[in-house]
Amino acid sequence: MATADDVPSAPSLEVWDQYKWHTFVEPLKKINEGHDVSAFLTSKAYGDIMTFLLQLNRAMFPSYVQSSEPNQKRSAQTWELGSSAVTFSETIQCLRSLLEDLNQIIDEVPPDTGPRRFGNASFRRWYEEVEERTSDLLYRHLPPTVLEFPMIPGDEVTPAGEIKSYFLGSFGSSQRLDYGSGHELSFLAFIGCMWKLGGFDASNLGNEERGIVLGVIDPYLQLVRRLIKTYTLEPAGSHGVWGLDDHSFIPYIFGSAQYGPSILPKDQTPTEGSLEGAPDPADVAKKTAVDRERDKNMYFGAIGFIHDVKKGPFWEHSPMLYDISGVRAGWGKINKGMVKMYNAEVLSKFPVVQHFRFGSLFSWEQDPNAAPAPPSVHTSNQPVRDGPRPSLENASARAPPPPQEGTKAPWASKPIIVPDPGIGTAAPWANKPSTMPGPDVGTAAPWATKPTAMPGPGVGRAALWANRSEVSANAGLPSTRFPQPSLRDPGATLPRTQMPLRAKDGETDAGNMPPPTEAPWAR
Repeated sequence: MATADDVPSAPSLEVWDQYKWHTFVEPLKKINEGHDVSAFLTSKAYGDIMTFLLQLNRAMFPSYVQSSEPNQKRSAQTWELGSSAVTFSETIQCLRSLLEDLNQIIDEVPPDTGPRRFGNASFRRWYEEVEERTSDLLYRHLPPTVLEFPMIPGDEVTPAGEIKSYFLGSFGSSQRLDYGSGHELSFLAFIGCMWKLGGFDASNLGNEERGIVLGVIDPYLQLVRRLIKTYTLEPAGSHGVWGLDDHSFIPYIFGSAQYGPSILPKDQTPTEGSLEGAPDPADVAKKTAVDRERDKNMYFGAIGFIHDVKKGPFWEHSPMLYDISGVRAGWGKINKGMVKMYNAEVLSKFPVVQHFRFGSLFSWEQDPNAAPAPPSVHTSNQPVRDGPRPSLENASARAPPPPQEGTKAPWASKPIIVPDPGIGTAAPWANKPSTMPGPDVGTAAPWATKPTAMPGPGVGRAALWANRSEVSANAGLPSTRFPQPSLRDPGATLPRTQMPLRAKDGETDAGNMPPPTEAPWAR
């Protein structure tokens, strides 16, 4: 059990007083337009989410073990998947049983065998089964400290009634037949609700958090991956090839922490360095290394799932992860970047957080101690439903215009001159003589003026938080151009040293890949 001297420097999520009455409410949707994202970033819910994420993240860093022998070098205790050094509390055991029950429902609802364009419609039946059994599942598997938390007499919403919303939001959308990081966020909130209500052993600092990650979150990810493969769920809000991952994010945070440098309880969370003997970050591009590590580490486990569902060179279908594999400052640096990226790409993005719901446990109420959300690319480029927020001062300015005789197009204020039939309608570029390019020239894209080689990791588009010095002064956004060889001479080829070769399906030949270099933000 941790003592007062062992309390880590990182804060932990508050556990509510079980001797005080509380009013529970049904979580509701609050983020309806882009302006609401900035409000969310200063809410109590946002602070609780980040606190809980960092609390779990810190616990996954290896710990120093002091030897009893004098002058003996201290060793490091790592927290691999399936580690016997982590003990599971009764609550964690119950949640593992809950996830096993959900797995069994998949066996009860096999996928449809007919042709389909997108997700398998049988996922809707699986979700309906879970929805019908939710109350029974929660009351059978949640601890009494959570279910019987003191509530105001006469209130209709129970603790389980509020938690239910986050639980059901953790497994994808039955309407869109998709799954993404927003559903993963809902499961993190579901676990956070139980922490707040005293469902976990908060006195055993470190071990309980590791039990949550290894004993609950990793089995949850395994369940979700089975759902994706069984019902062919689409990525929710995918960034395409430039996204970190089609479906998940937090395994990259906890997995990079597993390979971070060892720490003592009072140490700050590392921001660089690696565990002695940890795999090189560039090994994520080697399938043999991924197969060796995926059952021990969450980062490599997520990479392994990508190899399970995608074919072709790793740098081609996962350029962002390949870019990060060039980091030379160690897994601690990668972990720091992943936390920043989670804040920017998940919690600050309207398409992701718009579905998150707010109740009493994760409150929409503004945090009086929160700093104003700084302006950024993410918060300034959010969708707006009806333009600026309404106010009494500009109410008259928003009055509808008087009725007119139809609606004129902007170009209708000047007379239109019909060109002479002999002249025709010339394109803007047709006022100067030009020749049509011959078959040997082709049509070159704007970026095709110079031959370039396939970029190594770090050369392509980095994460938005990665390198602010490379942000365009005109647009305020990082470049998304992808270097390509010149198309002006179809017969020309790049030197062999610049032209990466395609590996066989299901394999990755590191010798044929661009040489790994550091991501821009790692310098």
